[in-house]
Amino acid sequence: MRLLHTSDWHLGRAFHRVSMLDAQAGFIDHLVGTVRERGVDAVVVSGDVYDRAVPPLAAVELFDDALHRLAGLGVPTVMISGNHDSARRLGVGAGLIGRAGIHLRTDPAGCGTPVVLHDAHGDVALYGLPYLEPALVKAEFGVERAGHEAVLAAAMDRVRADLATRPAGTRSVVLAHAFVTGGEQSDSERDITVGGVAAVPSGVFDGVDYVALGHLHGCQTLTERVRYSGSPLPYSFSEAAHRKSMWLVDLDADGSVTAERVDCPVPRPLARLRGTLEDLLADPGLAAHEDAWVEATLTDPVRPADPMARLAERFPHTLSLVFDPERAPDDPAVSYARRLAGRGDQEIAEDFVTHVRGAGPDRHERTVLRDAFDAVRADDTLREAR
Repeated sequence: MRLLHTSDWHLGRAFHRVSMLDAQAGFIDHLVGTVRERGVDAVVVSGDVYDRAVPPLAAVELFDDALHRLAGLGVPTVMISGNHDSARRLGVGAGLIGRAGIHLRTDPAGCGTPVVLHDAHGDVALYGLPYLEPALVKAEFGVERAGHEAVLAAAMDRVRADLATRPAGTRSVVLAHAFVTGGEQSDSERDITVGGVAAVPSGVFDGVDYVALGHLHGCQTLTERVRYSGSPLPYSFSEAAHRKSMWLVDLDADGSVTAERVDCPVPRPLARLRGTLEDLLADPGLAAHEDAWVEATLTDPVRPADPMARLAERFPHTLSLVFDPERAPDDPAVSYARRLAGRGDQEIAEDFVTHVRGAGPDRHERTVLRDAFDAVRADDTLREAR
């Protein structure tokens, strides 16, 4: 059975205030063309279909167009909700839409109920694990303390229990939206850290033939059977080196996996340039980036006049301008943002306690802070859903 694995469409998202809707429509054209031309038997979309819980109308219309075109090809499609989606909104009409071969899996209670497809070698069971916000689903899965590993392990227990009741030789595919250990992050993914832990081990998914992951925006192979497709388009300059693609996965009769990357169309290349303003304007080696979306980091010791306007004369698609004067790390002029770069909410809060009180938080206080951040994240998810 040939599967096309994609994820993280983020329909409705802009790139530094530039609308990506045309590029997203181009990707849908490419997706449908790939399904038609490469003999795809099923499409799997591993979450973050939309960029936010209440997407703009144009994004909904594009999603609707994609569903109609996939259904028109007669190719089954399985989709799960991600942490950016409103599971309830995305799942509206799932039963009816399923009759057209578009299977929306957004309810955590349905983790153990697969979409069963058939080929010449027998059954293939596809299990959709939507994004599982630990604080919201721990009661459903009967886990005492909310954590990503605990709820995913409980969901996979249901998958394995159902798989054990199926005919011998049934092949299995799991769609999941999670941060799995070994994956490389970018700046455009929303933080899903809970209890100080974001990642779960890939061993959680043992016992199935292929795991189609979503959430991280870079295409990655964690094991031959566990892969991220990544986002089809870039959504931050941290993705400048990414090769945007989908996985074309052949699931053989014995459950073995062969995978091929299918490149996605690039609307415009990304470039991250660094140097003084005069160097960036004069360097002939940068000519190749003149048509790219540009993030320019200026290292001038004193901020130059009209830097954006001057850069735009050579690089008309400059979208981001960063000032990072070359100074010693202990220089008091080093920016607050630079000092906080790479530090999480918990670390920043603990540093603040240390600054105010003269001593850092003890173990109990760190737990209180962690629980507070987790509660805020869960409340944000509930309010988005409502």
